[in-house]
Amino acid sequence: MLVGYSSSSEEESEAATAQNKSCSRQCREEDDGEGDCPARKKAKTEEQVPKTRLPLPGCLLTMFPEDVDSQAEDNSLHGGRIRSFKHERGNWATYVYLPYHPEEEFRELLEELLSVARAHGVAMSSQEEFHLSLSQTVVLRHHWIQPFTQSLRAGLVHCKRFVCSAGRLRVYCNAERTRTFLGMEVCTGHAQLLNLVQAVDKTMTEFRLDTFYKDPSFHVSLAWCVGDMTGQMEECIQELQSVVDEHEEGPFLLRLDGVELRCRTGNKTFRFPLEQ
Repeated sequence: MLVGYSSSSEEESEAATAQNKSCSRQCREEDDGEGDCPARKKAKTEEQVPKTRLPLPGCLLTMFPEDVDSQAEDNSLHGGRIRSFKHERGNWATYVYLPYHPEEEFRELLEELLSVARAHGVAMSSQEEFHLSLSQTVVLRHHWIQPFTQSLRAGLVHCKRFVCSAGRLRVYCNAERTRTFLGMEVCTGHAQLLNLVQAVDKTMTEFRLDTFYKDPSFHVSLAWCVGDMTGQMEECIQELQSVVDEHEEGPFLLRLDGVELRCRTGNKTFRFPLEQ
């Protein structure tokens, strides 16, 4: 009886040993990538889980819309106007100017001028706003805006207020010959404007940007059209001038109060009051 029991125990022991060896071999095979060991399977599952990125907040997405560049280069959105320089994110078109706030009398006169130009085959559009430029349009990087405007403010601190006037019409065309302008040239206040340009140019030089023209024709642009229409406009400039000179209340003079300079950079406008 004891012998029989011993034999049975030995058989069970041998079976258990064989099972352990089989499991050990199976796990080794799984380590080689051929089995299905639970521990290895868990590790594989963890590796296969894709890493997902957290979505950006909506406020950041609206700050940098993907379609900004395509719209900025679409000329149909700007009345057919062509940029003087390519739009690039982070670049801000910048210029310095004196604002002009027109009265009703001026707007009536402008409509008469546009009517005469149309009669000569030139369809011009009125400016959306009126000003007298004191700088060329330059490109500022965003991180330059604050030091640039601080430099302008420091340079203009002692410039005094003044009044200038304009009354003579002239035709202008940009350097790229892509736009033609009808402007009214300044006839008084030229010296004060040159002093302002000198202060603005100092800041431009500090930031290695283009300074203003050496012999500027200070003027307020009244209207514009696409292309180089200088020839056609010159043919009717005398007739246009007669509209100004024979105004119902006498020759029209555009009065521009030099109370403050402004700097437009992108969609921001900075104001620099002149000393009283």
